[in-house]
Amino acid sequence: MITFSAELKADAAERTISGKIVPYDGEVGMTSAGAVVFERRAINIAESSNVKLLLEHDPKQPIGRAQFFNETEDGIYASFKISKSSRGTDALIEAAEELRTGLSVGVMVNAAKPKNGVLYVSSAELLEVSLVQAAAFKSAAVTDIAASEDEVAEPTQPTESETVVEETTAVEATPTVEAAAVEAARPAVTAMAYSKPRIELTAAKYAEQSIRAALGDEDARQYLVAADSTVNNPGLVPTRQLSEIINPLGTTIRPSIEAITRGVLPDAGMTFEIPKITAMPAVAEIAQGNAFQDTDMTSDFLSVTVKKYAGQQTFSVELLDRTSPAFFDELVRNMGAAYAKATDAAVNAAIITGASLDATTTVTYPTAAELLGVVARGAASVYNATLGLSNPFARNMIVNTSQWSNIMTLNDAGRPIYTASQPQNAGGAVTPTALQGNVAGLNLYVTPNTASGTDTDGSILIVNPDAYTWYESPTYRLRAETTATGQVTIGYYGYGAIATKVGAGAFKNNKA
Repeated sequence: MITFSAELKADAAERTISGKIVPYDGEVGMTSAGAVVFERRAINIAESSNVKLLLEHDPKQPIGRAQFFNETEDGIYASFKISKSSRGTDALIEAAEELRTGLSVGVMVNAAKPKNGVLYVSSAELLEVSLVQAAAFKSAAVTDIAASEDEVAEPTQPTESETVVEETTAVEATPTVEAAAVEAARPAVTAMAYSKPRIELTAAKYAEQSIRAALGDEDARQYLVAADSTVNNPGLVPTRQLSEIINPLGTTIRPSIEAITRGVLPDAGMTFEIPKITAMPAVAEIAQGNAFQDTDMTSDFLSVTVKKYAGQQTFSVELLDRTSPAFFDELVRNMGAAYAKATDAAVNAAIITGASLDATTTVTYPTAAELLGVVARGAASVYNATLGLSNPFARNMIVNTSQWSNIMTLNDAGRPIYTASQPQNAGGAVTPTALQGNVAGLNLYVTPNTASGTDTDGSILIVNPDAYTWYESPTYRLRAETTATGQVTIGYYGYGAIATKVGAGAFKNNKA
């Protein structure tokens, strides 16, 4: 499955959102699978009325349903009727105020071919469309919003919608095997029905019937017998299970990767090379009549190793066929989270390995003055190491969660330095509700995916993002069935390479 964003319009009179969802003409978009181009007539829409509009690819947040699709020479256009739920009304408002300005589609790839780092998709099935904050393709933007003023002013309460099966955060595209449309064929799932209790069992009713029984009321006595039987035999009372799944373990964030530059992995080979200048020509003051300074510029190649990040789970066909689709959705989501953690931890470890440090040490959790010292010395060190790059300045800071916690405690006579409610005089912006912020002029990225859980050197990193680049392929999902054992194996994998272009383009704290 692959997701990318395109152009949309929201209409304020008819509660519709419409626009271009897929561009043609060779336009390249940076999608969840990397660089992608969709060829003309590549996307098949089996039943347009069944296509739902989701919010940010969250299957638990449907906001509308497709009205029509129109395929032209430059792409596919669509219009969606937005529900009268409060969520749908909020979505219309956000689109009208340009807070969410893109349409993003999720497709199941049937046929694709990589070329020069770009995945060219020739056949795919449309699964869903989502309203998102920004479009991946430059030609994508909201073009029409329709919602009456009365409907916006008085939104109705949302109703329970049917279970949404498709999860679009995973990517399915395999150059060697046909992608299996596992989720698309899922049947609708409805909640189990239970009959109403034969008696009204409440504390007030029970107390009332106890009094009546004491006064000789036979009906009340029979009520107490039935009530006591129900209470003392809990197996007779059904236990409902919600469709909600609690998962406090997995996250797909990759702060260390977000803090550096990104690149598309070459389409072949397990290593690749990048030319690098190793010595500069010299110019010096020369006395009249003397020979010129003679120092040659030299170069070499930086060799970058491509690594595979992969995982799988094996389970019975009964578990796949006879359980809620939520099981498969959550499995794929967790595989994506595990992939994100492994790749982000690898990048974090590479930056720590390449980063420089000076002789000035700090305590495990620096004071406000020590933190500013790390920023100041790190900025100067990074500039001196990367002054030949187009932008030689340190711009980002990566910290682990323990250092994030420490930064929020820093204060001046009790006044928070980085969490001020009136930020005009604050030293930055670091809050408990966001993993990004600003510290002393640097963009802050907080990562839980550190290679080590301890506070070692490198728990604070000052980084020039151009000094490190993460090259990544699309991620793939494979399904294999073994008839002999009746098992299904789901594999999730991708390829990535971290290029340390200038190791000293990062600076780490030196813990005493």
